[in-house]
Amino acid sequence: MKYLAIIPARSGSKGLKDKNIKLLNEKPLIAYTIEAALTTKIFEEVMVSTDSFHYAEISRRYGASVPFLRKEELAGDNTSSWDVVKQVLEDYKKMGIVFDKCVLLQPTSPLRTKDDITNAITLYQEKNAETVVSVCETEHPAQWCFTLEDGNSMINFSKSPYRNMRRQEFPKTYHENGAIYIVDAKKIMEKDYDIYQNRCFAYIMSRKASMDIDNQEDFDRAEYYLK
Repeated sequence: MKYLAIIPARSGSKGLKDKNIKLLNEKPLIAYTIEAALTTKIFEEVMVSTDSFHYAEISRRYGASVPFLRKEELAGDNTSSWDVVKQVLEDYKKMGIVFDKCVLLQPTSPLRTKDDITNAITLYQEKNAETVVSVCETEHPAQWCFTLEDGNSMINFSKSPYRNMRRQEFPKTYHENGAIYIVDAKKIMEKDYDIYQNRCFAYIMSRKASMDIDNQEDFDRAEYYLK
C-alpha cells in the first residue's frame, strides 16, 4: 500500500497571523506535524499543500515535499480540506503518481505524535476500514450544555433533567479533534462520498494530544506543554 500524508497549510490565517509557520519553542508550528509523519517511516511521501512560496520553503527545510503550490481558488477561508485533498491527488496523477491511501494531518495539532499516526493506521488496517477519524473524549457531558435566553438567563438550565446527574452517570461522548483522517484515495474522489459511513472508525486520542491551535491562548498552552 502506498500511503500519502497531506498537510494542508494555507497562508493568511485570520485568527492568529501566519500560525502555521509561527515559531513554537523556536520551531515553526508546521514542523511538528512534518517530523511526526516522517518518523513513522510509513509514507511514500509527506507533502504540504500550501499557496505560499515562503511556507513551501519552510516545509522543505523540515523534510516535506511541496511538488506544486495550491491553486488560489482553494486557498480561501471556506475551502474544504477534502477539496484540497482531491486536487492534490489529481495533481499527483497528472505527474504519473498514484497513491492507495491518504492521511490528512492538520498542522495545528502539534502534540499529535508519530505513535498516534502509526496507531491510527494500524487500526485502519486491522478494521479493514474505509476511513479512520481521530477523536477525543469531551471534557463535560453534552447533556450539561444549554442555550442562554435573553439577558443571559439560565432558565434553560433549570429545566434540564440532567442538571443533578453526576458525570459518572453519563455515557462517554467524543468529538473530532481534527488531528488525523485516513481515507481510501479512490473512494474520496467519488462524487458526494461520505467519510462517515459504516466502515468509518474512531481513533481515540488524549485531550492533551488533541489540542488544536486556533488562537494565541492555544499557542501559549501548547508551548507550555512542549516545554
